[in-house]
Amino acid sequence: MVCLGNICRSPMAHGIMERIVKENDLGWEIESAGTGDWHVGEPPDPRAIKTAAKHGIDISGQVCRLFQISDFDTYDYIFTMDRNNLNDLLAIARDQEDVKKIKLLLGDKIVPDPYYSDKQFEPVFKLIEAGCRKLVGKLMLIAQA
Repeated sequence: MVCLGNICRSPMAHGIMERIVKENDLGWEIESAGTGDWHVGEPPDPRAIKTAAKHGIDISGQVCRLFQISDFDTYDYIFTMDRNNLNDLLAIARDQEDVKKIKLLLGDKIVPDPYYSDKQFEPVFKLIEAGCRKLVGKLMLIAQA
């Protein structure tokens, strides 16, 4: 899960996806990162932590990190929150194998950045949760094929 600073959207997506994976006993490894390094080493935004906690998800132990080229080798899928994140990763992809792994979390739609408005965290959480549930359904079908 990748967003700009790894403090709002991708940490919430990380926590949501971990819960869904656990609920479905899938054993998948979930991680999040940012394309910018402003918050490396910091916890997620307190508003993201509070919003996730309201839904029974604890993301307070996450530590913001910068996306690394090695993530292309570690993960089968890399989901971005918006087109800027998508383009940033496409720009550093080493080859077509890397490119194939990068997708928008919501298909052709973006996850808006709630950073500048406290009121956007809850709707963004719900948007990410719906997207993650849909995504897990698709990925489970792929895994069964």
